[in-house]
Amino acid sequence: MNRSHVEGAEQPGARPDRLRILEVSGSAAGGMRAHLADCARILAAAGHDVIVEAPADVLAEADFGTARTEPLTIGARPTPGDGAVVARLRRLGRHADVIHAHGLRAGALAALARGGPHLGRARLVVTIHNRPVGGRLTTVVGERLMRLVAQRADHVLAVSPDLVEGLRARGAAQVDLAVIPAPKRGRQRVAPPASSIESAWRGASGRILTVARLAPQKGLDLLLDAAALLAAQEADGPGKTSSLAWAVAGEGPGRQAAQARIVAESLPVNLLGRREDVPALLEAADVVVQTSLWEGQPIALQEALQAGAAVVATDVGGTAATARGGAILVQPQPQLLADTIAGLLRDNGARDRVRKRARHAAERLPDATDLAAQLDAVVAHR
Repeated sequence: MNRSHVEGAEQPGARPDRLRILEVSGSAAGGMRAHLADCARILAAAGHDVIVEAPADVLAEADFGTARTEPLTIGARPTPGDGAVVARLRRLGRHADVIHAHGLRAGALAALARGGPHLGRARLVVTIHNRPVGGRLTTVVGERLMRLVAQRADHVLAVSPDLVEGLRARGAAQVDLAVIPAPKRGRQRVAPPASSIESAWRGASGRILTVARLAPQKGLDLLLDAAALLAAQEADGPGKTSSLAWAVAGEGPGRQAAQARIVAESLPVNLLGRREDVPALLEAADVVVQTSLWEGQPIALQEALQAGAAVVATDVGGTAATARGGAILVQPQPQLLADTIAGLLRDNGARDRVRKRARHAAERLPDATDLAAQLDAVVAHR
């Protein structure tokens, strides 16, 4: 790419309020990748010079509009290559007005490159998308990175209220809840055949649906525990079998272990893998369930609200802020989940009331205009 765009002087005829902005990210999937692309497109459309520095796979799978892109490898864990990343960000930062880093790793490396508040030319804004989870080493390293970001960034945005409070406690001078726009509801070009919808639940009369990546954070064990309890409640007599089925749309590293348990315990759970007909599944489901152990502002929940689904979700992280009263929230406990789902399956009136709440909440979800306003105030600092 033409580096004069960042490293050179202002271009002739450039607007005086046109900023040179670096959008920086490490490995990103799902909501984080979508948000990175949203920020780049919106800022570029507003007339700013935007360069996205991110891993090649992220750049290949997202639409960044007119923003320029350059590959930058930031892994999920510290590597010997981090020194080169810091050096590169330091060099680029000398000629940028703003560095907007996404994720804890990218934010920490940008903070190291900058040196400290007001020491570098560029303002540093960091959006934190996840809470560090894992073993002791992961949590210790995560805590140090959170403190580094909190103490060196000019402004921090976080995707959940608990992250906001945690960053304030660690010394962040300016921290706000990040705006995560709900996805636009687009009609599928080709409607899925009825048979593909029916096969998701294998003809069961009680249709439960979860849309999630098959990863520990999404509470797969909790989901299977609740499914086991539901199956036991349904099969309440000799020779009886469960009349419900729980479809799970998504892929991830937890698939093999989950499938093994489903088979071993004969659970009424169907792992669908990645699906392109999620909107149709959401509309066909009797109950949509989120079993996550932590969430920021989950896009899957936003989509369920837009579909007018009867939603049951674990009350963790930013789920309540995202749901806006449009879902039944419960603690992440198998029996509570099972009882709440069973109650909705039995009571058509209750399901209709929850669906009405979902549709009302969907009308108040943030959109791209809300994100543009936050980026103008925080990133462009106007």
